[in-house]
Amino acid sequence: MAHDTTTTHPTIRALPRSVTRLEIPVGTNYKQFVARFEQAVPPLDYRRTFELVTERAPWSAVRRLADEGAPLGFMIYWKFDAQPLFGVAGDQARCTEYLMGNHTIAERMYRHDAGALMYAPLRITIHESPSGEAVFAIDRPSDTVSVLGRPEITEVGRELDRKVGALLAHLGVPVPDELT
Repeated sequence: MAHDTTTTHPTIRALPRSVTRLEIPVGTNYKQFVARFEQAVPPLDYRRTFELVTERAPWSAVRRLADEGAPLGFMIYWKFDAQPLFGVAGDQARCTEYLMGNHTIAERMYRHDAGALMYAPLRITIHESPSGEAVFAIDRPSDTVSVLGRPEITEVGRELDRKVGALLAHLGVPVPDELT
């Protein structure tokens, strides 16, 4: 049976973008930096967050829990230590990938365009350079969300740039101009 090509489809949007990837040497070894990072960016309290959702708690309670659980503004939603898997192939470099963010900040983009969640939480890696030094890598948040063409969302992206910069400063890492 032939495919009907005359059917009307919703408009498909192709949104090209340019993103600045930042790779920031952190001045210490991988293991030490991962430990410092995970102390500064705690995991999301899934149990308590689920309870608030189940209770249909007010958004103010969700914000309060996020503020308590993420003193520097970010929490870890997901973590993947890649080396054990890739070590099977003989790769030795260590790398941990994270989804890091804050749903109360993401909501401020979501309210304008639910598709903004493609860029929240933020995807980062902490990986080992060939010399053994840890490197923090991230795509600049404002670049990722600016493709949506919504000034309200881009402004939240710029706020995230600054928050990532503040996190790096807290961790004693040089903050690139792109995050200030």
